[in-house]
Amino acid sequence: MLRIHFTAVDLARTRIARAPDPLWESMLSMHWLRTRCPDPVLAGWRQRMFGLLHERRGHRAEVALPLSINPPVGYFPDFLTPSEATGGFEPGLDALLRTPRPRLGADLATLPGIRRSPAVADLAAGDVTALRQLGAGLQLYHRLAILPLWNAIRSAFDADRALRSRRLLNQGLSALLNDLHPTARFDGGMLTISGYIVERDLHLDGRGLLLVPCYFKRQDKPMVLADPLLPPVLVYSVHPHARVLSTAAAAGSLAALLGGTRAAILLLAAEGGTTSEVAHRLGISVPSASRHLAVLRSSGLVTSARDRNAVHHTLTPLGLALLDRG
Repeated sequence: MLRIHFTAVDLARTRIARAPDPLWESMLSMHWLRTRCPDPVLAGWRQRMFGLLHERRGHRAEVALPLSINPPVGYFPDFLTPSEATGGFEPGLDALLRTPRPRLGADLATLPGIRRSPAVADLAAGDVTALRQLGAGLQLYHRLAILPLWNAIRSAFDADRALRSRRLLNQGLSALLNDLHPTARFDGGMLTISGYIVERDLHLDGRGLLLVPCYFKRQDKPMVLADPLLPPVLVYSVHPHARVLSTAAAAGSLAALLGGTRAAILLLAAEGGTTSEVAHRLGISVPSASRHLAVLRSSGLVTSARDRNAVHHTLTPLGLALLDRG
């Protein structure tokens, strides 16, 4: 069981990440390449990656080192997901490659069979050539695996963040934390994740907790870093509805039913937003967006609420069900 202990200060400092973390996405996507039960949503991505890695020996060799230190299950080194990656791939990679030598050795020593690989042993020793090899491999992997899917990743992340934020505003932090996973229970001072891989207590001690929705996180238990001294994060899979929003199939079937513009507006409403925001993102006029939203609202798919000079739109349960079936 994982037990995360909150103080009053930690509750005030708990927040949701502002953008997807490209290194968490990279590391967790590597697990899908070696799983026997791939997510149907990721089947096309997985097949394309197999083609790229098996048809191009150079690609396979270049990403071999990152894959070798990231097992498909269980622990992988904390230094692969530095907090600087919240600012983007390049800042994250730069921080990763500046990992102090003692920490490289300590993190990698936790992996089984580390000394059997000369390249990994060199990396654990802080060898400059090995670090450059790791950096080149991660750059290539990010370009092949993550960037082509970034719009879907970003869309799913934004939708999840909007859903969680509404839960926070409407029902409070306790409801948000309890909804992260069926095994999650929050009692006001402690968040417990039952069935965690190890018995673990994480004391936040006033640092707060960063919640990181992840597109490539499997639909299993949320995870934390192994080192309790690092900035605390809780990484969890994006909401199933958020995943639906990121699939082209859902958008296509909705377009056939509702028409392209209304389907796109329904997808945006799942992320939350005002009439002007919807209009801006779709490149249509505000009156046009308002008319389409009125039709969706009269059909019971969207609900709207005015706040001062803005009207905010969200999906109804029927609208969410329609997306889920799309």
